[in-house]
Amino acid sequence: MTMLKKALPYTDIPQSISYMWNFGSLLGACLMTQILTGLFLAMNYNSSPELAFQSTIDLMNDSIWGYYLRIIHANGASLMFLCMYFHIGRGMYSKSYLNYPAWNIGLVMYLVTMATAFLGYVLPWGQMSFWGASVITNLMSAIPYAGDTLVKWLWGGYSVDAPTLSRFFGLHFILPLTLIFMTVLHIVLIHEKGANNTLGLATSPLTKTTFHPFFTFKDIPPIIIALYTLILMSSFKPYLFMDPDNFSEANPMTTPAHIQPEWYFLFAYAILRSIPNKLGGVIAMLLSIMILLTMPHLYKPKMSSNKFYPLNKMLFWYFIITFLLLTWGGAQLVEQPMILTSQVTSVLYFLFFILNPLYHYTWDKIMS
Repeated sequence: MTMLKKALPYTDIPQSISYMWNFGSLLGACLMTQILTGLFLAMNYNSSPELAFQSTIDLMNDSIWGYYLRIIHANGASLMFLCMYFHIGRGMYSKSYLNYPAWNIGLVMYLVTMATAFLGYVLPWGQMSFWGASVITNLMSAIPYAGDTLVKWLWGGYSVDAPTLSRFFGLHFILPLTLIFMTVLHIVLIHEKGANNTLGLATSPLTKTTFHPFFTFKDIPPIIIALYTLILMSSFKPYLFMDPDNFSEANPMTTPAHIQPEWYFLFAYAILRSIPNKLGGVIAMLLSIMILLTMPHLYKPKMSSNKFYPLNKMLFWYFIITFLLLTWGGAQLVEQPMILTSQVTSVLYFLFFILNPLYHYTWDKIMS
């Protein structure tokens, strides 16, 4: 077997992987699209609170292709998170987290992407941008003893103002560049061990092939379809995922009736709001993401294929439905019965990470 691996050093991709494995390459295409469009947008943006909103309008109205650059950049973030959630979900279903170095760096990339998206959402300096930044950054005040100091340090003053916008703009420009290096590391770690697949054949060199040209050409059609869909949506439904309040310039004296983040943060926002205690809500929100890091360590199934675990699909879809309910609940007003609904779904969300390893452990004991 060792001699076979030396003879086939680049045959690390299972032949049985489906199109669900294409979301990794789609994320790479989305990242490049966001970096390129963001680079041109940054050339026309002014990070002053007095001019940020107007510079965004001037960019769309007066700059060549400025309208499409801004709309594609804004909607491209939604496409990137959609692909990311499919990518993470596929990894959970097919047990790709068993390659825990690649899984861990992938989740770090997810956190960096979330931070980048939040910083970018603040830059247009609309009503929802300003108040979203105020609410989210103020969560750090829940940290005992040092919280208020950290918030003032992050703001650069006593409220969200010019220093905050300036440093958010700088970080929003730098973080995507760090994602490029993380992406390279993520790919290296995946190919070092080899990709997983639902048939559980990833450990045998006889069932693997080279990435190029077989999977290179397989990746191209989904990328073309995704980018074409992005262009169509940006042309006919450009403001589908944008909040109406963000079309008004930021006004610190007027609070929007309902402050909420973009759709890809709503599940964590629902968990945050479901806990009355501020510190408890912040911990639960962070734990809703960080708990994914524990999956490779909670339990390692004996079989990497789901064919040997009859209830695995049921558990997986239970998690997906819970995630969707949290996303829906995060967009609703903070009132009954939505508060109770978010609390129940939050418990069900975390319960998955207990039931999943417990089921695999019990089933392996039964089958052995």
